[in-house]
Amino acid sequence: MTKFEHEIGGRSLSIETGRIAKQANGAVWMQYGDTVVLVTACRTNTPEDRGFLPLIVDYREKAYAGGKIPGNIFKREGRPSEKETLSARLIDHPIRPMFPKKFPYEIQVYVSVLSYDGENDADILGLIGASAALSISDIPFAGPMGAVRVGRINGEFVANPTSAQLDESDLEIIVCGSADSIVSVEGGAHEIAEQDLVDALAFGHECIAELVELQERLVAEVGKEKIVIEVAEADPELVSAVAELAQERIAEANRSPRKEERQERIDAINADVLEGLAERFPESEKLILGELEALLKADMRTMILKEKRRIDGRALDAVRDVTCESTVLPRTHGSALFTRGQTQALCVATLGTKLDERMADDLQGKRFKSYYLDYNFPPYSVGEVRFERGPGRRDIGHGHLAERALEPVIPSVESFPYTIRLVSDITESSSSSSMATVCGCSLALMDAGIPVKTSVCGTGVGLVKEGDEYELLTDIRDAEDFLGDMDLKVAGTKDGITAIQMDIKIQGLQLDIFKEALDRAKEGRDQVLAIMDECLSAARPELSRWAPRIEFVKIDQSKIGAVIGPGGKTIREIEKTGATVNVDEDGTITIASVEAGPAEEARRMIVVSSADAVFVKEYD
Repeated sequence: MTKFEHEIGGRSLSIETGRIAKQANGAVWMQYGDTVVLVTACRTNTPEDRGFLPLIVDYREKAYAGGKIPGNIFKREGRPSEKETLSARLIDHPIRPMFPKKFPYEIQVYVSVLSYDGENDADILGLIGASAALSISDIPFAGPMGAVRVGRINGEFVANPTSAQLDESDLEIIVCGSADSIVSVEGGAHEIAEQDLVDALAFGHECIAELVELQERLVAEVGKEKIVIEVAEADPELVSAVAELAQERIAEANRSPRKEERQERIDAINADVLEGLAERFPESEKLILGELEALLKADMRTMILKEKRRIDGRALDAVRDVTCESTVLPRTHGSALFTRGQTQALCVATLGTKLDERMADDLQGKRFKSYYLDYNFPPYSVGEVRFERGPGRRDIGHGHLAERALEPVIPSVESFPYTIRLVSDITESSSSSSMATVCGCSLALMDAGIPVKTSVCGTGVGLVKEGDEYELLTDIRDAEDFLGDMDLKVAGTKDGITAIQMDIKIQGLQLDIFKEALDRAKEGRDQVLAIMDECLSAARPELSRWAPRIEFVKIDQSKIGAVIGPGGKTIREIEKTGATVNVDEDGTITIASVEAGPAEEARRMIVVSSADAVFVKEYD
């Protein structure tokens, strides 16, 4: 058994290996406070060319880790929760670019949360553990990497803040990186300045460097020899033949402004080249398609780096055409249609009562959310056909990012006692649909008359980098996302950043480039905010005609039983008025109704049954 320890954020973090899960290619036992995770890394033994990196990341929280028994009917862990899905994505994003290109073995990283102390979140341990397990395994991996959660309390940055400290913090940023660069960034903040975010990352990177050094000591002690991946060199004749048939046509296709036209032309080129080379290079379809993709990528990157122009003819810092519409659905509480280029989001805000709060029950305990956002990406948005099987990891991740972006402007429950549900249905997509969701939902909130502080907008920034030469791209579209090196999503108001997520396809990014990208995102955000403000610059003065009106009455706690009645008989009679009624333990009764009549009748019946109801307040 080998164990190393290091202090981070005033607490000891330990990495241990050689005692548990010894048949895995790499396994580490991570502990921070009383939170413990087991992280394993395995690969298959048979190589297979799949054309993509076959990486699976699973993050599972054991109920026993928090001294609980699962609450479902089977009393055992079931499908991953939203928290588990988000944590798996958090780990997947930074480790994915660190594997060799064309790696032919399937890889699985499995994170098991075995003990949770209620203060130290296991996701950071899972990320560090994934790096450590891969680094000591025989799987080629360009690590080690470190990760840290950064908070800020009273102007001072805090490494891995506890749950209590996060309640006081004005930012929560998770940063992952190597000894000399940043690999991923994700988090939210209360309208902070770009420079403050860069300072937070610089602070976090100091901790990362220490964690990298800790893992390097572990690798030196127990690391296995890495397997050698032999990548066959492409046949020069095939490469030349593909280029001769396709290079000029690809350059023309790559300059098609519309997504559909470009894809049709590329599909035609692929079909023609495959047919033209079938006899000369039999059974080489994958190789030919690979060379065609390489030509496509090289042409787009050359266009950006040398010609300083983009596929659709835009300048590198230009935003696509933006249109905004509000009240597009007549009977919803608030709605908006946001279109940016060929990305479009139909967003709807719906108001409900306390009974409509969303429950989460995990290691952090049972919690109820009065504000939440659901993101849907139907197949028709990209002209595809597929079965709908409920929200996938991507849908959950995009929804969480947009929800986080809008949270700082949502009114408190004390000042606005409604449950707020936002839904974004992506009706067209050519990249940055999560940022379109932020813009559309911001408008839908205002259209519903919800008293939000200000407008929120999201913008994507891309990167093309070759050696020391690079260009940033404001508001990237589909091909720039797929063939580029970075997808940076930044959401915020006119006063600062509220959410951020950065994924890269290269093995690290310098902070100076990141700062430049943040500034570029702010320029794009300001442009779009101006257009959004022309549509709606503030919440409508009144709630939607179709939204429920809520009022509160107060009764003595001893009269709660009388209002509810035996077996709930009395309250069921009250709800026959058409009003929604909720009774709290302190004697506060919430009455909600779209029309005034049902609410008045419900209030009268409560007064009769309790004999001492006092009107408190009405919200409309």
